[in-house]
Amino acid sequence: MSIKDHIKFYQQEVEPFGARLIAVSKTHPATAILQAYEAGQRLFGENKVQELTDKYPALPADIEWHLIGHLQTNKVKYVAPFVSLIHAVDSEKLLLEIEKQGARVGRTIPCLLQIFIAREETKFGLHESEALALVTGPVVQALRFVRIEGLMGMATLTDDQNQIRQEFRGLRRLFDDIGKLPLPAHVRMKELSMGMTSDYRIALEEGSTLIRVGTAIFGQRNALN
Repeated sequence: MSIKDHIKFYQQEVEPFGARLIAVSKTHPATAILQAYEAGQRLFGENKVQELTDKYPALPADIEWHLIGHLQTNKVKYVAPFVSLIHAVDSEKLLLEIEKQGARVGRTIPCLLQIFIAREETKFGLHESEALALVTGPVVQALRFVRIEGLMGMATLTDDQNQIRQEFRGLRRLFDDIGKLPLPAHVRMKELSMGMTSDYRIALEEGSTLIRVGTAIFGQRNALN
């Protein structure tokens, strides 16, 4: 199957759930991204700031670029002028830096709070209690150049589908619980980013609105790319 065929397949997979596909284009060249673009794909995900800033000016302006990888505070300034959604906000410090850079460039930057749901210490994210304290606290209340759009989480890398389902279900429960709170206008639970190539079907069943698929669309990167 071609990249276009893969895009059409995954778009058809997410459509019945009202979700959207993020084509994770990390390490793949602009030529591959353009093939996906020509198939109607507009949401693309990158893990690294340097790669994203290199690709952004070389590709169509109507692409929505999602930064899905761990973001260091000193790199926020490079993506602040154009990024469509930052998925992995995992600390108050990072949130404040995004606010600072949003003010600098004069735009409101949409973000998701990353929640730690896996049984792997290598994963990043806020614990539930931290997320609840953050969205109801004075730091978030005072934000003017950040819009919190929802939550993101990565399940444990395991073959145990019941465990994955329970992790996604817990994240959806937190999403719903936060959505019931009295929140400032710039905080809303609209997007729930969970699910990748190996577990996206479970994620869709548990309420994901954004799934992230890379290798299954673009294939393995090789030395010629």
